[in-house]
Amino acid sequence: MEISGPDLIRAFEMLGAAISMGLGAIGPALGEGYAAGKALEAIGRRPEEAGLLTRTMLVGQAVTESTGIYSLVIALLLLFVV
Repeated sequence: MEISGPDLIRAFEMLGAAISMGLGAIGPALGEGYAAGKALEAIGRRPEEAGLLTRTMLVGQAVTESTGIYSLVIALLLLFVV
């Protein structure tokens, strides 16, 4: 059985998509966990500010999650466009 050129290209597309999603998900996961932990610490110190802290934390997590979405877009482009 011989591997032809298009099959090899398809294999590398899939490998690139997997690496893109694997590495692209690490940053948002660490960032969101860190932000949530720090927000909980702050709420523990000043419970009266819980609403403001929660709102600010969620906006920050949405921005952080955008990098994970960018890696998903790159992975989908590798799979379906290239």
